Amino acid sequence: MTTELLFRDDAYATGCDALVVSASPAGVVLDRTVFYPQAGGQPGDAGTMRWPGGEMPVANTVKGEAGAVLHVPPEGADLPPTGATVTVELDWQRRHRLMRMHTALHLLCSLIPGAGVTGGQIGAERSRLDFDLAEPPTREWLTEGLRALVGANHPVTDRWVDEAELDANPGLVRTLSVKPPRGAGQVRLVRIGAENAAPVDLQPCGGTHVRHTGEIGTVTVTKLENKGKQNRRVYLVLEE
Repeated sequence: MTTELLFRDDAYATGCDALVVSASPAGVVLDRTVFYPQAGGQPGDAGTMRWPGGEMPVANTVKGEAGAVLHVPPEGADLPPTGATVTVELDWQRRHRLMRMHTALHLLCSLIPGAGVTGGQIGAERSRLDFDLAEPPTREWLTEGLRALVGANHPVTDRWVDEAELDANPGLVRTLSVKPPRGAGQVRLVRIGAENAAPVDLQPCGGTHVRHTGEIGTVTVTKLENKGKQNRRVYLVLEE
C-alpha cells in the first residue's frame, strides 16, 4: 500500500501516530509517516518507533514497493505487531541539519546557472554537488555568494505543477543524473525567493527544506575537485 507522506505538507513535523501495515527485518510499513525515505541524494531519516510495551530504533528509511515507506530496524531489534498503533519520532537534530544542507545546495545551484548537475550527496557533516562545468568559480567567490543569499533570508516554498508545465520548461530540471519522478501527473517545484520577484532558484525536488534561507546559518565552500574533463565537484559545510 502507499504510505501517506506527511513531511510533504509539513517538513517541520517531528512525529506522528500511525498504523502498522506490515513488519519484518527489512522494514516496518506504516499507513503514514513523517520520515523521509532516502532519495535524490538526501539520506533517509532515523529516529524511534514506540508502541505499548515496545520500542524500535529506526536506523534508516527507504522506499519500498508500490509507494510504501520502509522504516528499517537495526539487526535483532523488536518489531511492532501488525495492526498496532505506533508513535514515531524523528532524530530532529539530524533531519533539520539535512534540511539546512539541502537548501544550501539549491543556493549553490543558483550561483552556477546553466551548468547541469551530474551528481550530489547531502550529508549531516558535509555535502557536495557535481557540475558539468569546465571552470568553476573560486571557493571564496562561492562562499561569499552563498552567505549573501543566506543573509537575505529568502522564503522557501513549494507547489505542484502538471507534468505538461515541466515539459514546457525543460530548463527547470538541473539534475542530469536524477530525474524528477514522473507518471503521477504532477511534479513538485521548490522555489527560493519571493513570489513577486524572479526566483533565486526554482527546480523540481521531492526533498525537505527550511522555510527561509536565514535558517541555514554560516555556510562555507571547503573544496573544489576535478572529477573529469568537465565534471567539477563542490563541497560545502555548515557551522553548528
